[in-house]
Amino acid sequence: MDVVWAAGPDEVSARAVADELGQYAYTTVATVLNRLSRKGAVRRRMEGRTTMFAAVGTAADRAAEAMADALAASGDRGSALAKFASTMATADRDTLMRALALTAKDTAAQP
Repeated sequence: MDVVWAAGPDEVSARAVADELGQYAYTTVATVLNRLSRKGAVRRRMEGRTTMFAAVGTAADRAAEAMADALAASGDRGSALAKFASTMATADRDTLMRALALTAKDTAAQP
């Protein structure tokens, strides 16, 4: 996904991804990209005989989704959040605090 995300909004072919990765066979890369397409992580489009792929969302979107999924699966959201916060680096906690403050401000401004 890193190669597809690096392309930003541009589409990339499975061949381009395989060439960038180097250590994987083209068929392996094409299979993974097709599976990611079925899961909704990438968009797939035919251009002649070439299949083009583009990311659906960003790496940050995917990380946020994974964190939300983990929190939902925890069974005790409060404990999971507290444990997560205790493992964060100071700079990450500061960033999270700023994001929470902005979110709270945006929520308060909504009618």
